[in-house]
Amino acid sequence: MRQNTSRHNHRRKAGGVAAAVLLAVAFAGSIVAVPQAVAAPIADFYQPPTDIPATPGAVIRTEPMPLLVSVPGINGPWPGTATRVMYSSQTENGDPTVVTGTFVDATVPWQGKGPRPTIVIAPGTMGQGDQCAPSKAFSAGLALQLDPLSQNPLSLSANQEAPATLRWNAVGARVFVTDYIGLGTPGTHTYVNRIEEAHAVIDAARAANALSGSGPATPIAFWGYSQGGGATAAAAELQPTYGPDLNLKGTWSGAPPADLLDVLAKIDGNLIGGAIGFAINGFVARNPALEKPLRERTTPAGQALLDQLAGECIGDVIFKHPFTKTSSLTRDGKSLLNNLGTIPEAAPIFERQRIGTLTPATPVLITVGINDDTVPYGQVRDLATTWCGGGADVTFRTNELPPVGPGLVLPNHFGPEVMDGLATNEVIGYLMDRFAGTPVTGCTFD
Repeated sequence: MRQNTSRHNHRRKAGGVAAAVLLAVAFAGSIVAVPQAVAAPIADFYQPPTDIPATPGAVIRTEPMPLLVSVPGINGPWPGTATRVMYSSQTENGDPTVVTGTFVDATVPWQGKGPRPTIVIAPGTMGQGDQCAPSKAFSAGLALQLDPLSQNPLSLSANQEAPATLRWNAVGARVFVTDYIGLGTPGTHTYVNRIEEAHAVIDAARAANALSGSGPATPIAFWGYSQGGGATAAAAELQPTYGPDLNLKGTWSGAPPADLLDVLAKIDGNLIGGAIGFAINGFVARNPALEKPLRERTTPAGQALLDQLAGECIGDVIFKHPFTKTSSLTRDGKSLLNNLGTIPEAAPIFERQRIGTLTPATPVLITVGINDDTVPYGQVRDLATTWCGGGADVTFRTNELPPVGPGLVLPNHFGPEVMDGLATNEVIGYLMDRFAGTPVTGCTFD
């Protein structure tokens, strides 16, 4: 294993704690947004065609998207033009499917070295309802669903990836933000499904190359945090086999849920504990054999909540179901994960979600907070160690933000994202170096 250890060069000191917490709390409000009402039924754009292209990454349809948000500190319009996109991809079984997303082409010159690159952003947790798709909130910053006849008459979704998109557009890079499989389009969003999220990210890069006309030689980087960090990590290790045609230069995987069971156990009972329902619903959708034994172990109220979560966004989890403990959903009073352990079919399903069974062929930057209260630090570091042992070029950086309100998610989970990804140039600088061809070899653990 090629490994260098530095404990001083990149530590984030306690002097920035207050600013980091304020940034984390204000993260969703960093863009001045105009709420946009969205209809409950799936809009025509999001309906797949009768015949889905068998070639992954094919552009199926597009439509112009206005950027109505205003950005503090930016004079003039957003430095890019946006397009809503539907493209082809594949499920974990290899079946053709569709994915939607947002392509924002920069309107300013590229400020880095080499050709203009494309950044594929894998969003953090958005939810499971179709109204939660990032592309539905991208134009105005917020999407508000008002549907008195539905199970979720009021639902709010925010464009979490606007700040990152802006940062990259401002330096002249193209950006593609995927919606993931089943988010916005018909079917269940397969939340934290390793293979399907990787496919959505890789195929978004292919679609972006087609839209820009720059072709497969286009420099590509993957960018993601939390759910998105897991998606980019999975995409990085699947790219050599599923996307060898891409010119992938580097990946940021922030706080990746590499060991899903470890992560789900960690969030059980914290502010976003209800997100466990997103994962359960997605795995049941792809593995129907789980449905009957799972229903036998959940109470009627517990099953009703799982059904409700299938149509909700992460904001709904926070405001409607904060600090959900899954032991309150089961007949025996034990957690859902404990109950899943008694279902023989469940173990191999969750084992397939483990990130780190393959090795990336291009450099990866992994960041995580040592006091992250949502994605456990140890399993992230284990991923870096595993990849390094397999010969990958891995830079691992620890954010040392002290504990601030454990279980509240915003300070210690989102704080490091803002500090590392947006408030400093650490992640952007790392990827700019990859585009410039600056060599990075071996592993560095900080």
